[in-house]
Amino acid sequence: MKISCKEFELELKHPFSISKFTRTSTPLLLLKLNYEGFIGYGEASMVPYMGESQASAAAFLAKVDWNKFQHPFDFAAIHHYLDEIEKGNPAVKAAIDIALNDLNGKILNQPCAKIYGADATKMPITSYTLGIDTPEVLKEKVADAKGFKVLKIKLGRDNDKELIQTIRSVSDLPLYVDANQGWSNKKEAIDMCYWLHDQGVLLIEQPMDKTNLEGNAWLTQRSPIPIIADEAVQRLADMDNLKGAYHGINIKLMKSAGMYEAHQMILKARSFGMKILIGCMSETSIATLAGAALAPLCDWADLDGPWLTKNNPFDAPEMKDGRYVLNDLPGLGLTGGEGLFGEGK
Repeated sequence: MKISCKEFELELKHPFSISKFTRTSTPLLLLKLNYEGFIGYGEASMVPYMGESQASAAAFLAKVDWNKFQHPFDFAAIHHYLDEIEKGNPAVKAAIDIALNDLNGKILNQPCAKIYGADATKMPITSYTLGIDTPEVLKEKVADAKGFKVLKIKLGRDNDKELIQTIRSVSDLPLYVDANQGWSNKKEAIDMCYWLHDQGVLLIEQPMDKTNLEGNAWLTQRSPIPIIADEAVQRLADMDNLKGAYHGINIKLMKSAGMYEAHQMILKARSFGMKILIGCMSETSIATLAGAALAPLCDWADLDGPWLTKNNPFDAPEMKDGRYVLNDLPGLGLTGGEGLFGEGK
């Protein structure tokens, strides 16, 4: 197994604000694995609040014994091995998992979606995310979302209604809302849920603090809109405490340590009777296509990374009527990126 890594700063089209911070770019570590003539690509997107960095990712990769990875890949054993090396570090583990899944598909000459049993014809609509901003910039962002059929808006500050009203002044598209733990009073929050329902909101992510299980469960029992766990669910082990406390979960590969465990989370959520939103961080087409391969197994998708950034080094995935169109190429179906690692693809 030959390993190549590249540090990459993914630049955002607009400063991205949520309830607690603002950023203009996201540090990535891109991974390229060459195994018996096949090439697999992976990606670690390290948003600040997750605590990883390009340095920590490189340090983790240096501890990996790549001789342990032989085809056919045993993904359960691989995840167990990576967690034994060091706890945490889900983004760099996701980079390894995604690259191995890309390799696996290419070796088997099958798209990753087909390997995971995802029917590409059942692809859900994906949303376009709008960070918290001034009314003028919000309107610009709505204009940037041309071709998308759902908008997702970040809330969680004291001007939530103003933000929704600004969007409604220029768009009547359905909305997803992500409060990013920004609401603290459950009675005010339930009033907000009913108001948002009247505004055409279809789901609300993480309304209250992730540690406030009782408060979020209280909302779930009363809300006319599905309440989705986001920060409250990172990996598979987090799910046992969430049954009945939320209507659904938001799975992100950078939290779940990659595609294999994300698929396990999908299966467990279904066994709990929960809905599933598959989301993303700020990502290139590598991780976005990895998420898209699992998206047909989910109810909703928020895989807008390539459209929120300025310097995605790969071709943007095909989109039609607000949905990803998966190609028939083996693995992730990634195209473009020639010369990124200093050599041909």
